Order: sequence, then structure tokens, then C-alpha cells
Amino acid sequence: MSALPHDFGERYYGFFKSLPADLKVPEGVEVLFPYGSEEVLQTVRTFAEKFMKGEHKRTFLLGINPGRFGAGVTGISFTDPVHLEKNLGIQNNFEKRAELSSTFIHEMIEVLGGPEVFYKHFYIGSVCPLGFVKNGKNLNYYDEKDLENTLSPHIVDWMNKQVNMGANRNIAYSIGKGKNLKFLKKLNAKHGWFREIKSIPHPRWVLQYKLKYKGEILNDINSELSPLMF
Repeated sequence: MSALPHDFGERYYGFFKSLPADLKVPEGVEVLFPYGSEEVLQTVRTFAEKFMKGEHKRTFLLGINPGRFGAGVTGISFTDPVHLEKNLGIQNNFEKRAELSSTFIHEMIEVLGGPEVFYKHFYIGSVCPLGFVKNGKNLNYYDEKDLENTLSPHIVDWMNKQVNMGANRNIAYSIGKGKNLKFLKKLNAKHGWFREIKSIPHPRWVLQYKLKYKGEILNDINSELSPLMF
């Protein structure tokens, strides 16, 4: 078995390129698989080379799974085509449609110093790196028990591979304080990926229900995460 590349960016690109195009899921569920597109793979490589270089470890921020207007299009976690171009400087031909979660996450990144600084210290991914749609709507990996049971062994494998990119094993964050945090903590108790798992608020929850407190929430996140920028 060949050794993993030393560079985080190379491991990052290799992980997403290796995701299965033929994942079996329950009937009625559609898998979002953008990585079959050459433009998406080139976007992921460009992102990796621009922001994820280096051998140093990064603190993980882990969302649920990609949505159909964000990473389900671009292949980059919590990044829609608008913010891919505007905030990350990566030109693209994807339909320019903004996503709420991407909007908040990129505001957070700016608060923490901008993408060049932020991505040197943090990796934004997902507990499940592939997204799902049912009846035209986003579906979380835990929304249906059959889907969760089908995905659980894959999620363990994908988490192992993501951690092996070069995770800060002392702490990780769930993006969201509900079922994603509970599921991640349960798996972590068994597999020991991180010494501690905490959470930050989910972007959609902030923008839908706590919009007038957004500035305070961003300040709180900055206070929580900025000490980890070692």
C-alpha cells in the first residue's frame, strides 16, 4: 500500500476524487455526486492547491452532508458557485445561485481573517461527504433510519480517511448542535478520532431564526475558534 502524500491538499483532493459514484441507497433517495464532473474535480484541485497546502494539521469543522445548491454543485463544502468565485477567487461555469449556509460560512471565514488565513488552520467537511435528495428536497443522512443504517459503515470509513488527511485530534466541531453533533459524538466515542467534540451553530438555523443576532453569533464563533489558529 502506497504512503499518503505529505501535503494536506493532495490528501484532500485524493479523498474527494475517491468517493464512490455508485453508492447504493434506499429506493427514492438520489445521491448528489458532483465529482463525476471534470469541472468539479478541477475546482477541487484548484481549491486544494490554493488553500489547503502544507503538512500542518487542521481543526475540523464538520457539517451534515452537502446540499443541492452548495457542495452538491461545486464539490467544496459550504461553498456555492457565487462564493466560490466572489470569496475564493475561483472562476466557474456553474449556475450562480447562492445558498444560505454558504453565505453564513463565508461571513464566518472573513471574520476569522479571510480564506487564505482561515484554511491554513481549519478544514470544513461533512460527516457524510455525499449529499442526498428525496422528492426534490435536501435529505440529511439521519433523516431516515434505512438511509442512516445503510450509510453508517461508509461514514466510518470516510471519517477515518478525512481524519488521516491531517486532523487536529484534540478537538473538532460539529456544524450544528442537534442530530449531527449527537451522531458524531456517538461514533467518536467508539472510534476515538478526537479527544473532544464541540459545536458551532448551524448557518441555516442562524439565518432563518436568529438573524438579528448574527453579529453576536459570529463574534462568539470568532472567540471560540481564533485561539486554535496556532
